[in-house]
Amino acid sequence: MSDSLILSRVEGQLLHVVINRPQKRNALTPEMLEELAAAVRGADAHPEVRAVIVSGEGPIFSAGIDLAALAQTPQAVVALNPGRWARRFAERLQHALHVIEATEVPVIGALHGQVLGMGLELALSFDLRVAAADVAMSIPEARLGLVADVGGTTRLARTVGPSRSKDLLLTARSIDAAECLQWGLVNRVVAPAELMTSTVALAQQIARNAPLAVGMAKLIVDQGDGLDKHSQMALERWAQSQLLSSEDFQEAVRAFMEKRAANFKSR
Repeated sequence: MSDSLILSRVEGQLLHVVINRPQKRNALTPEMLEELAAAVRGADAHPEVRAVIVSGEGPIFSAGIDLAALAQTPQAVVALNPGRWARRFAERLQHALHVIEATEVPVIGALHGQVLGMGLELALSFDLRVAAADVAMSIPEARLGLVADVGGTTRLARTVGPSRSKDLLLTARSIDAAECLQWGLVNRVVAPAELMTSTVALAQQIARNAPLAVGMAKLIVDQGDGLDKHSQMALERWAQSQLLSSEDFQEAVRAFMEKRAANFKSR
């Protein structure tokens, strides 16, 4: 295994991005999070890539932020204006997750073992999440006198609703795979040995569809969040008007008439 903390490779139509710091329980530094975001966005450089899979090397997905690395921040910098430093630091991490979330290609998380704190905040920036049956998720910041400030309160509430978000945030408890699935925090739960196979199968199922339509659907859902019904439906109309003139749509019609699988090429 490489010494790089973030690995990436293209396999067919899929881009795999791996957190590779198992000796530190895949604890994340700001630099790692930014490198991970850049690797995910790297899908743009590969027209053949139709989905991204993010996973963690070793026994757990991620233990969250690397507190030891955080403690090495020069105290003179923090002491100058601690409030402003904290806001700028959180903004830096938030931006990295925004980059992942805004990637046009669907991003799928393959989650196993513990998914803690910022590890869960990272997972919430993915479009879909496949969990091994041994997964345990928590946001323990309340035990430290803190809040989850890298989208943990925001994305969590938008994913599972305010009441369940408060349950997780205020108790700082850990929830297992069954509860994650019941809440809608993950999309699939599979046996640990089948995690990557099942995640790849899901990604390949997406990859068989028209990439422009997949990207548009993701955009409408994400950008429409918080809009009133009529504004979001206007997005639908605009997207459809663009897709009707695309080569993807023309190829889909030809494939249907010729009773064959479509060969989509557009991005």
